[in-house]
Amino acid sequence: MSYPNVNTLWAETLVEELVAGGVEAVCVSPGSRSTPLTVACAEHTDLRVYSHLDERSSAFFALGRAKRTGEPTPLVCTSGTAAANFHPAVIEASQSGVPMLVLTADRPPELTDSGANQTIDQEKLYGDAVRWYRDMPEPAAEPRKVRMLRTTVARALANSTGSDPGPVHLNCRFRKPLEPTPVPDDHPEGVPENWAGGDPLAAEGRDGPFVTTAQGAGRLDDADLSRVVSPVEAADRGLVVAGPADGGLGSDALGALADATGFPVLADPLSNLRSGSHVADHPVLGGYDAYLGTDAVADWPDPDVVLRFGASPTSKPLRQYLRDADCRQFVVAPSGRWTEATFTASDLLVADPDETARDIAERVAEPGDPAWADRFRRADQTHWDTVTDALDGAYWEGGVLADVTRLAPDPATLFVSNSMPVRDLDRFGEPRTADHTVLGNRGASGIDGITSTALGAGSATEDPLVLVTGDLAYYHDMNGLLALARCGVDATIVLVDNDGGGIFHMLPIEDHETFESQFKTPHGLDFEPTGELYGLAFERLESREAFVDAFERSAGSGGTQVLSVAFDAADSHARRDALQDRLVDAF
Repeated sequence: MSYPNVNTLWAETLVEELVAGGVEAVCVSPGSRSTPLTVACAEHTDLRVYSHLDERSSAFFALGRAKRTGEPTPLVCTSGTAAANFHPAVIEASQSGVPMLVLTADRPPELTDSGANQTIDQEKLYGDAVRWYRDMPEPAAEPRKVRMLRTTVARALANSTGSDPGPVHLNCRFRKPLEPTPVPDDHPEGVPENWAGGDPLAAEGRDGPFVTTAQGAGRLDDADLSRVVSPVEAADRGLVVAGPADGGLGSDALGALADATGFPVLADPLSNLRSGSHVADHPVLGGYDAYLGTDAVADWPDPDVVLRFGASPTSKPLRQYLRDADCRQFVVAPSGRWTEATFTASDLLVADPDETARDIAERVAEPGDPAWADRFRRADQTHWDTVTDALDGAYWEGGVLADVTRLAPDPATLFVSNSMPVRDLDRFGEPRTADHTVLGNRGASGIDGITSTALGAGSATEDPLVLVTGDLAYYHDMNGLLALARCGVDATIVLVDNDGGGIFHMLPIEDHETFESQFKTPHGLDFEPTGELYGLAFERLESREAFVDAFERSAGSGGTQVLSVAFDAADSHARRDALQDRLVDAF
C-alpha cells in the first residue's frame, strides 16, 4: 500500500491502532487542520463516525457513549478554540472517572506564539484534568517514529480505561497539505512497502493492539482484608452505601455482600443498583433521603460500621448522616482518589469493588442484627406508601420522576439532569426490578451538555432512551439536539419546565431581594419551536393523567418526543415540604 503524503500515512496508522484497540466509533467535528484525521476516520470501514457541528456537544456525546459502554469514543477536532470547547466534558469525564480520548489537531511548532491564524497554545490545554498527555511529533515516514505512533495510541487507550479511568489528550500536529494530495518528495518511495523486509512492525502493526496492557485486579491482601472483615463481623448494625458510579459495584457482588452481612443497602439512583432483578431478593433501599436526619429517626442508634462504594451520595441528608455517625467507615475506591468530602471516613481501600465485596462476603460467618435491617425496611416502605398516596393528589416536579421511574420501559437507559431532576429521582425514584441503566453527570454536576451526553449514551445501545431534564439544561444544550438527525438517535425527552430552575429555592438566598433577578432567572422562553427546528415532536402536558399517557406512548414508539410539563418552582418546593411533613407524621 502506498500513501499520497506523510500526513495520510500518519493519520491512517493512528486510526488503524484505534480500531485494533477496540474502538468502534469516533466523534468528529469539521475543521481544516484535522483533515488528515477526519479523512482517515471516514474511510475506515470498521469505524462509525458521528459528525457534530458543535465541539462542546460532540465531547459530551462521546462522554455519554463512554458512560454506557465503559470504553472511550475518541474525539477529533481542529486547532484553536475548537479544542477549548471540549474542556467542560473533559472535566466531567475526569471528575466522574469516564474513559475519553481527545485528539486535537494543531499547527506546526514554529507557528505557536507567532500570531498565526487559529493558533493557540494547546500544550497541556486541559491541565491536570487528563490522566495522560502527549504532544505528538510531526508526522514522519520513519519506521521508529511510526512504531512510536502505534505504541502511543495503544498506551492512550489503556490509560483512559485503567484503574483510574478518565480523559487522555494527544495533540496531533500537521503541516500542509492536509488533504490526501500527492507530495512526491514527502517521504521515501514505496513507504511502507520498503519496510517489510527490515521493519514489518512499523509497516503492518500487530494482530490486535500494538501494545497490550494488562490491568491488575486491585485485590486486598489477606492482612488488609482481615482488617476490614473483623469490624464487619463484629457489627450488629452495619450499612452498605452505594454512591454514583460509572462502572462501580455490580449487582451480583452486592447481593453476595448483602446476604452475608444482612446490612441494608442504601443505593443512590446513579449507582445502578436501585434497579435490576437483585432488588427482589436483597434489601436495596432508596427512600433514605426523606427520613434520615428527621426527628422521626432521631432516636435511632448509630451504625457500627459502614461500607461505602462509588462517589459521594447525591443525598445531602445521607451525607450528613454519615458525617455524624460515630463508627468505622470504609471507602472502596479502585482509583485511589478521595471521594468523601465530609472527611469522616476512617479507611480508604484502593481495590476493585466487586472483588472486595465478594472477599468480605466469603469471610463473614454471621449476619448482623435483623432488627436493624428491618428498621430501615419499614422506614423505606413508609416513605414509598406516602409518595404513592401523594401522587393521587396535586402533581409536582418530584411526581414526574416517580412516574418516569415506575413507567420507563424494561430495559431502558434513563439519563437525568443535574439540579432538581436528579434530587427528585433520588427521593422519589422507587427501586424496581426492571433492567434500567441510570446515568447522570455527577462528576462536576454541571447542567452543560446534558442532552448531548444522554444522546451519546442512547447511541451505544438498542434500549429505549429516556432523558429527564430541566428547562435551563435544555436551553443550555439545544445544539445537542442536532445529534437526533445527524447521529440517528431517538429519545423520550421529559422537559420539566419551571421557567428558570428551582434549585435556588432550596438555598438561603431565596429570602434576599436579589433572588428573582439574579438567581431564579426566569427566561420566559417557549421551547415548542425546537420541534420544528430539530425535527422532533413537542407536546405540552397539563396534568398527571396527560403526562402518563404521553410518556407511555412515547416510550413505546420510534422518533423523538419532547414531553413538556410546566410547574411553578416555588409551588413544587412547597409540595415537597408538605410531603415531608406527611412522612414524619406517618412515622
